[in-house]
Amino acid sequence: MALSFRDWLSKCPLIAILRGVRPDEVEAITEMLAARGIAIVEVPLNSPDPMASIRRLSARFGARMLIGAGTVMTVAEVSEIAASGGRLIVTPHAAAELVRAAKAQNMLACPGIFTPTEAFAMLAAGADALKLFPAEAASPSVLRAIRAVLPPGTAVLPVGGIDAANMQPWLEAGAAGFGIGSSIYKPGDSPARVGEKAAALTAALTRN
Repeated sequence: MALSFRDWLSKCPLIAILRGVRPDEVEAITEMLAARGIAIVEVPLNSPDPMASIRRLSARFGARMLIGAGTVMTVAEVSEIAASGGRLIVTPHAAAELVRAAKAQNMLACPGIFTPTEAFAMLAAGADALKLFPAEAASPSVLRAIRAVLPPGTAVLPVGGIDAANMQPWLEAGAAGFGIGSSIYKPGDSPARVGEKAAALTAALTRN
């Protein structure tokens, strides 16, 4: 039986967002992430040849990690991600048609939301989790207020500006996890550097 999004978050509540990663480096970087306990990797579609990276990661890590795509904007992209072996889509916006397309492909969907209206619309479409984006424009208080009206157990993940220093207030407000971008990878980072960043983030979770 396929794992739920909550199951994957229970392994590690961090989504590594590898924006800008190249196919020739993505496996070595993901190996370092896996060694640090990261279980979910997102390749944004505005990266160089993202489908090639998703194919490589799905082939090598798909049995032990959740591999997917971010910045997903069209139904055609959802189908291409599925054909490449990806099992997760993450969107920057509240797009019900993309959530429904993902669920029709037996994929997990984590759409972007910023308001209760968007949150309920995405849950009605079948979303597995919600991405609070951009988190820089929100706050832990906003998350707490939104979670108060959502169905119990709804997983909400702040994304944007999250690092090891500011996770604690979000966790106290009920964040189920985080999407981590430049705090875990930015173009030019070596696999070793990504491993160091991942270790700092997972250590901060342990402290919290």
